[in-house]
Amino acid sequence: MSNAGSSAFEAAKRQTTNAFNSAKESLSEAPNAMKTAAENPSKATNDLLHAPAMRAALPFINGGLAGMTATTVIQPIDMIKVRLQLAGEGVKTGPKPTPLSVTRSIVAQGKLLDLYTGLSAGLLRQAVYTTARLGFFDTFMKTMTAGAEQRNAKIGFKERAGAGLAAGGLAAMVGNPADLALIRMQSDGLKPPAERAHYRSVIDALTRISRAEGVAALWAGCAPTVVRAMALNFGQLAFFSEAKNRLKESSLSSREQTLTASAIAGFFASFFSLPFDFVKTRLQKQTRGPDGKLPYTGMANCFSKVAREEGLLRFYRGFGTYYVRIAPHAMVTLIVADYLGFITK
Repeated sequence: MSNAGSSAFEAAKRQTTNAFNSAKESLSEAPNAMKTAAENPSKATNDLLHAPAMRAALPFINGGLAGMTATTVIQPIDMIKVRLQLAGEGVKTGPKPTPLSVTRSIVAQGKLLDLYTGLSAGLLRQAVYTTARLGFFDTFMKTMTAGAEQRNAKIGFKERAGAGLAAGGLAAMVGNPADLALIRMQSDGLKPPAERAHYRSVIDALTRISRAEGVAALWAGCAPTVVRAMALNFGQLAFFSEAKNRLKESSLSSREQTLTASAIAGFFASFFSLPFDFVKTRLQKQTRGPDGKLPYTGMANCFSKVAREEGLLRFYRGFGTYYVRIAPHAMVTLIVADYLGFITK
């Protein structure tokens, strides 16, 4: 072996030995690290929470946990809201269902737990959608705040609105398959018994829909879903952030400020997003008829067809139910996210 080859071999040998010794030393220190964590869990937790990777991930983790908590609370209201939107499709006149009549019908046909149909899809949607939208919004706001501080400026409503719109749109595209599965599972009970799919879970629904209609079908209604999410986020996050900022000067306690701001945000989120939520529900529920055609060709067609055949006010049918679904969801989500953000500072 040449001198150069021998030197290279020796260098490689030394590097391997050093790496092995370092690994051995780390392993020998692991029990001590675990012991220290057990003796002082608060310090270990604090160190973990302030690790750079964890600081970047926390807004997304907190957002997902908050959204899933809220969905578990309001799932029955969401089920009633979807059934109200699908009732009387294509008919301008006729019986007008109420939240109470829909609830009675669901309970009469099955069990009380039928109100929780699609909960697995709702939880998956929150795990994806709310994790992303609150995480993106928090990340955007921190970035803009840091930039504003460098310029000796303050973040205004325009910046908050822009962050809310962007976060909602990005998250909606990612969460559309789970959203579609939720609508299919909740609307399945409206079909004749022989035509029902009887989805066992969100995974079963996603698998069967993609096999029968193609993977692209999982993004049906994506356009109104994105617009609806942007409108909802604009109303929810932008107005919550703005209201909370203005309420700082009030005599309300911190908890009262959060509750008031979230109630205001829930109203504006409902008002701006309901027409798009209505169209999203119709598009995601539709399936091809015997002639192979879909009832609606897209968002614009659905808007015009419903307005022509059912009237403009149909888009706001069930506003009270929708607000009762959106406002508590917004309040629970924002309060839980606020609390999680506080304890993970």
